Amino acid sequence: MNPSSPSRARWRTATLAAAAAAFALPGVAHAATPAELLSAFAGRAGTAPQPARGQQLFTTRHGREWSCASCHGTPPTQAGRHASTGKPIAALAPAANGERFTDPAKAEKWFRRNCNDVIGRECTDVEKADVLAWLVGLQP
Repeated sequence: MNPSSPSRARWRTATLAAAAAAFALPGVAHAATPAELLSAFAGRAGTAPQPARGQQLFTTRHGREWSCASCHGTPPTQAGRHASTGKPIAALAPAANGERFTDPAKAEKWFRRNCNDVIGRECTDVEKADVLAWLVGLQP
C-alpha cells in the first residue's frame, strides 16, 4: 500500500479516532457497562454519586426552556420524543435499553450536547455521576 494513498490516510484517520474514543474516559476502553462509566465519572468527581440529586437535575429546568425529562420522559424507561423536532428517542435508562451507556465517547458526546441545551454549560463529573446513578437504578 502506498503510504500517501487516500485509503491509507482514511485508515490512519479512523485509527486515530478509535484511539481517541478509547481514551475518552480514563480507565474505560472501548465498550463499557453503565457501571463502569458510573465508576469512571465518580472517580473523576472524587465523590460518591447521589441518585436523588441526579433525579432532581434530570427533572428540573435550570433557567432554560427544557429539562432532561422534556425529551426523555419521567421516568426515562420508555421512549421519548425530542421537544422541538418530535424525533423519537429510545429509552434512556440502561435497564430499558441495553445499548445505553456502553460507549464512553458517545456518553460524553450526549452529556455535552444535552447539558448545554438544558443547563447552558457542560455537566460536571459530579452531575454526570449523579444522573447516571439515578438512571442505573431505574427499572422498566
